[in-house]
Amino acid sequence: MLAGLGSSWYAYLEQGRKIQPSPQVLESLAEVLRLSEDERRYLHRLANGDASRPQRPDDDPAAEGLLRQLVEDGSSRLYPSYATDHRGDLLAWNQAATEWYADFGLLPPGERNLLRWMLTAPQARERLVDWERTTREVAARWRVQGALWPGDPALQMRVNEFNSLSPEFAAWWRNHEVLEPRSHIRRLSHPRYGLWSFRVVIIRVAGFPRHFVEPHIRVDASNMQSISSTLD
Repeated sequence: MLAGLGSSWYAYLEQGRKIQPSPQVLESLAEVLRLSEDERRYLHRLANGDASRPQRPDDDPAAEGLLRQLVEDGSSRLYPSYATDHRGDLLAWNQAATEWYADFGLLPPGERNLLRWMLTAPQARERLVDWERTTREVAARWRVQGALWPGDPALQMRVNEFNSLSPEFAAWWRNHEVLEPRSHIRRLSHPRYGLWSFRVVIIRVAGFPRHFVEPHIRVDASNMQSISSTLD
């Protein structure tokens, strides 16, 4: 009633019938339901898709090599940087990521997934100072990818896998929380270097819509010299 919609039409919408709500209707629903800006965008993507997404995503096999070069050569050796795809699978990482997170190369290929590591590795709860908030936010950003790539069966397989591996993830996923990819602060704890705060910058590479590079920028660089001498 608040959105100005007929009860029968709204019931059809909730039942998933083949009706196409207009952008104006979606905005009315978003207003009444008090959705955040990220949730509004997610709602429009679910209803109408993403007009900015190419119809045929670029699966160039050179993508992984390009991302590895960006991560290794285009980022500071002092600060973590890694590249993932839309499923969160880790494609490349620098030495600093190994220092601050884990040596992802030691994991079986099928387990080299950032969110999976956060959910299941005991080390993740030690390194991520705000583990629950950080992991929950990563899961909320990850959900947006499901709306962008709804026909990807491997993405749904990851959802099923994480639901079985982590009760926390299962609870978060049921809440349908969504966050747009944007830069954010992440606090990491290292057994030798202590607690550092980084700004994680999420970069989408032109021509590769399913791939992301996430370099970390130190918020407080007072201890930079100690790590520099160690890595040298």
